[in-house]
Amino acid sequence: QVQLVESGGGLVQAGGSLRLSCAASGRTFSMYAMGWFRQAPGKEREFVATISGSSSTTYYTDAVKGRFTISRDNAKATVYLQMNSLKPEDSAVYYCAARAMSSASTLYADYLFWGQGTQVTVSS
Repeated sequence: QVQLVESGGGLVQAGGSLRLSCAASGRTFSMYAMGWFRQAPGKEREFVATISGSSSTTYYTDAVKGRFTISRDNAKATVYLQMNSLKPEDSAVYYCAARAMSSASTLYADYLFWGQGTQVTVSS
């Protein structure tokens, strides 16, 4: 199985930055598209960003486009989410997820493996 561990969450003021990391187990990390999702209290889990196995393709939800950047280091089996110009509405638990295919996907159901989540809180 693939195990994912997120880190890097915390409290930041509006306009600030955070970088989330997700370390993956397994020897075939480069074969898995990776994604970030987030969930705020009382709301559905929503797609944030995804990246293909080779980093050739990325997609972002409109709410974060231009502010967030997803990247990966296959040698380190780690995916990152750089979050700049943070807004209070970005506050949520952020989850890392892995797909058992290499092509990027925005669909929740395409992801088979999930991390435990890391809290991001943006103060106004």
